[in-house]
This record gives sequence, structure tokens and C-alpha cells, in this order.
Amino acid sequence: METTPTHSSISAHTDEDLALLSLTDKQNFVGLVDRYEAKLRRYIRRLGKFSTEDEDDLLQNIFIKTYQNLNAFDTSLKFSSWVYRIAHNETISYMRHRTARPEGHAGYVTDEEFNNLASDLDIHKEVELKEIRGAVLHALESLDKKYQDILVLKYFEYKSYEEISDILLIPPGTVAVRLSRAKEQMRKIMNNKGYTHA
Repeated sequence: METTPTHSSISAHTDEDLALLSLTDKQNFVGLVDRYEAKLRRYIRRLGKFSTEDEDDLLQNIFIKTYQNLNAFDTSLKFSSWVYRIAHNETISYMRHRTARPEGHAGYVTDEEFNNLASDLDIHKEVELKEIRGAVLHALESLDKKYQDILVLKYFEYKSYEEISDILLIPPGTVAVRLSRAKEQMRKIMNNKGYTHA
């Protein structure tokens, strides 16, 4: 007789454990959904502008695809990187089909996250946060999508180079190059507006 996992038994397992356990008892997958639903909703919002219904549809698609492909999950990878990759691909595909304008980011970035990026771009400290947010957001949305993706994952989702590599399926060296180019382009835009130390 199968027993339903309790909250405490689920919380005792890593994501990777739950992914494996979900193959034989789908109740364990509920634990993964609980852990990732809010994170992935926030990530979707950062990638594009969607209605709540669209977000719900996307999340459902992401979790269905994740569950259907659990057998293919490589346990040497982090589950978080794998599910973010699925979320990224599903969201980009959804935007292509809906021709949604990819203008997310704004309301879903904390002051701390903006400050981290602003600090790396060497923005004048005396500039008001509200002004920085607007300028950084405008600069970010003017970049190529591949550079936006890197900056969102690094500064807003706090992903490591290795995790970004796993999510976007590009070598870590390419992550480093794109990140460097993205910051260089951001600095150029911000410098032209007088926000950085030239």
C-alpha cells in the first residue's frame, strides 16, 4: 500500500531526489511544483509581458513537460537548471507563437537586484534608485535577446555561470563572453545617458 508523502518527508529530500521519486509516485512531483511555481512565475514575467491566464497556461505547460520528461533528467545536473531550461524554452516558444512583445523585467526586479547590476555597471551612486531602475530597464530592453537572457539569469535569478550554461545550453566560456559583451553594451548605453563613470 502506497503512502502519500507528508510535507516533512518531501522537505527532507533534495530536488534531484524528488525528481527520481516522482518516477514511481507522482505525489512527490507536487513537492517540486510547490518549490518552483512562484520562482518560475517570476522568471516568466521577467522574460515577457503576459496576462495572469497566459502565465497560468505557461506554468501548466512547463510542469507537464517537466513531468513527461523526468526519465530524461540527467541526475548529474541540478534539477533547478533543468526546469529553468524547460521554462525558458517554453516561454520563448510561447512568445513566438503569440508574437508577444518581450517586455518583462520592470515590476519583477527588486531594488537589491537593480543595485547589483547598477554596481557592476559602475553607475553613479548619487543617482536616485527610481531613475536607475528606469534607465537600466530601458537599456536592458534595447539589447539583443541573448544578452538580455544572460543578464536576467545572472543578476535577477542569481544563477552561476555553470547553471546559465545548463539552462541556455551554451558552453560556460560562451556565457562569460556574452555576459561581458552584455555589460559592455549596457555600460555604453548608460554612459551615453551620463549615468556611468566614463
